[in-house]
Amino acid sequence: MALVNSVEMAPNGPHFSEFVQGYWRMNDWRRTVQEHLTFLKQHVALGITTVDHAHVYGQAPSCEELFGRVLKLDPGMRANIQIVSKCGIELVDEDSVQVNHYDSTPRAIENSVDLSLSRLGVDQLDVLLVHRPDWLMDVDAIGECFKNLTKSGKVSHFGVSNFTSSQFDLLQSRIDQRLVTNQVEINPVNFKVVDDGTLDQLQQYRVRPMAWSCLAGGRIFNEDSDRMSRLRTCLLEVAAEHGEYSLEQVVFAWIRKLPSRPVAILGSGNIDRVKSSLDSSHLQLNQEQWYRIWVASSGVNVP
Repeated sequence: MALVNSVEMAPNGPHFSEFVQGYWRMNDWRRTVQEHLTFLKQHVALGITTVDHAHVYGQAPSCEELFGRVLKLDPGMRANIQIVSKCGIELVDEDSVQVNHYDSTPRAIENSVDLSLSRLGVDQLDVLLVHRPDWLMDVDAIGECFKNLTKSGKVSHFGVSNFTSSQFDLLQSRIDQRLVTNQVEINPVNFKVVDDGTLDQLQQYRVRPMAWSCLAGGRIFNEDSDRMSRLRTCLLEVAAEHGEYSLEQVVFAWIRKLPSRPVAILGSGNIDRVKSSLDSSHLQLNQEQWYRIWVASSGVNVP
């Protein structure tokens, strides 16, 4: 099994591991703090040094709070990882928030950062992402806010998540630092970012996307539909053509073949599944195989 490489996410940007460990399900893993620490050390030993969080992940306790307990148990681990967190989503609460909504005002961003830093027990986030495009976002205000967060040392780099190419350009036009990633859904079921120019733009700027929901939320494995049946059959055929590979590994290889060079976020807390996912780095699909998977999912031939 190959160790994970470290890659530059953007010119003069941070270095991430090519696979990122997602922690959005952390409080569903039902582990002790020591068991969480063991898992963290295991994936760091494999080269997966980048961890993905958001202030809205998990409830009572939040995933960031749980992760903070892990770092408190072994503070030295902070130097071995890159922490990504997100801001901008506000959820219904028992006080005054009646509907889930987006809030990218400076006050909301700063409060989110302070909350994440407090929960995690760290002084700085390596990367802060705006979690969703806020239709009311004032990019001049965000630019000033980012400048203040950089000056205070609370955030090192900035990026976005789920932004269109025009929204990415709009925000970039108001900040001095280069946005270092756009975290978007990429899998053989969802072609949106392939079709709408999002990945083209990132390739143009030499900015690597972060790919979330690589396995389409489990739909590829579990959904009983003609489309998923076609896709599963094709993925298994391609796996057999390369030898001892799994359907899941072929999906990761399909994503990693994209020329924008996505880093893939892993959602499993099972170290054996994590190791299996990494073995996809040995698998190189050819052009025909990549398009065969696309055709199986879409149900139509290429134009």
